Amino acid sequence: MTAPAPQINYPSALRRVLHPPLRETRFWIIQLIVLVIVVAHFIIDTDASSANGALGAAIPVAILVLPIGYAGLRYGLAGSFATAIWATLLWLPDLLLPHNEGHTGADLVNLLIVLVVSFVFGQRIEAERIAHSRIEEATQTALAVEVGYRRLFETNRSPILVLDDTGVVVDANPAAQELLGSSVIGSSGAGLTTDDRDFDALSGEVLTLANSHDYRLDVVSLPPNAAGLRRQLNFEDVTEERRTRHFAQLIVQVEEDERRRLSRELHDEPLQLFLHLARRLELLANVHGVPDEVTDGLGEARRQALDAAARLRTVSRDLRPPALDQLGLVAAVSSLVADLDDGDGPDVQLDVLGPSRRLAPEIELGAFRIIQESLRNARRHARAREVDVVIEFRAHSLELRIADDGAGFDPLDAARVASHSPSLGLVGMRERTRLLSGTLDVHSAPGRGTSVEVSMPLNAATEELHTLAT
Repeated sequence: MTAPAPQINYPSALRRVLHPPLRETRFWIIQLIVLVIVVAHFIIDTDASSANGALGAAIPVAILVLPIGYAGLRYGLAGSFATAIWATLLWLPDLLLPHNEGHTGADLVNLLIVLVVSFVFGQRIEAERIAHSRIEEATQTALAVEVGYRRLFETNRSPILVLDDTGVVVDANPAAQELLGSSVIGSSGAGLTTDDRDFDALSGEVLTLANSHDYRLDVVSLPPNAAGLRRQLNFEDVTEERRTRHFAQLIVQVEEDERRRLSRELHDEPLQLFLHLARRLELLANVHGVPDEVTDGLGEARRQALDAAARLRTVSRDLRPPALDQLGLVAAVSSLVADLDDGDGPDVQLDVLGPSRRLAPEIELGAFRIIQESLRNARRHARAREVDVVIEFRAHSLELRIADDGAGFDPLDAARVASHSPSLGLVGMRERTRLLSGTLDVHSAPGRGTSVEVSMPLNAATEELHTLAT
């Protein structure tokens, strides 16, 4: 199947016809040859002695095809067509000769043929020049891309290997040779890891190489060449990232341990003291002979003690809800929603989608804290009347959605304020989501409420956290 001919830009060709290459000597030589042919033909036509002789057809019009064709080869359609127009203008005086001296009919037919041939010939040459130009441009672009790729390949500080279709290393950048040795080229890529799985299956996972650093593997299929299919292995050093993440996880763990300790101490000591105080006040108020005003004061003190005990119980439960450890995420969130419904907070609707099940402690704790912070923001800052909480259990992920009808805000302004504010609500939610390898999206606008959407992978996040912990 032949490739379609390149499209000619006729307006551009016409502009070149109207602006011939007047500064080129060869162009003028071609026009001079045309002039010589026309003048010679004119002289022969006007020579009465040769009117019926052998010279009458010695210089036919068709001979103009030679200079016009050469102009087409040299300058394309612009050259051939410009030369043809020039020849036509020069031939006009010959067409005005008397019938007995010139060959008007034959010259017109031949001249028309010359013009058609010059146009067809020039168009074909122009198409070939366009195709050749495009091939050169594509070649130059491919070379530039190859040079750019090679420069990136050589200067990249991450180790990069190129494997052929048999799994043999055919190329390695300096970083890879420094890490694995120059002998890595020509060796089998299977020896890079103790895992028996193929590199495509290992793509995205973290491997520990010979220098005891952790590298995230990325496998890219390269365009096939004469040697066949190739794969590029990119090793991204994530040692510091994992250490930073481990440190952040330890900070979160220390914070949660402190919350658990404070919750237990508040429940075991101050809460019990307030309840004991309320009981003693009740007993004193029931003693015979106590004046009524004292009884009223003791009753008011007892109510204040019970109110303080209730507040301590709420604080203790917020610090570390017992239901989270004992019954799981859904039970803890249900208890949180019930507490809000009992107070002056918004009307909260909880929906659980998918089969509810216990998850890893890190996942349940992170999800609970994000929901807790979102409900707190909806109550304190957004002054929402209704909040919808959706917990969806999927096969490989946990999806959360908390949407309210509150005042809303501009997320960009909130990000700028958060960077200079001691409040770490949204920042803390993002950090917890990041530590669990999840994603958090906040959609909001002034007067249009706020929606917080979170997606947490279950298997990968749990395994990563347990690996960091060990």
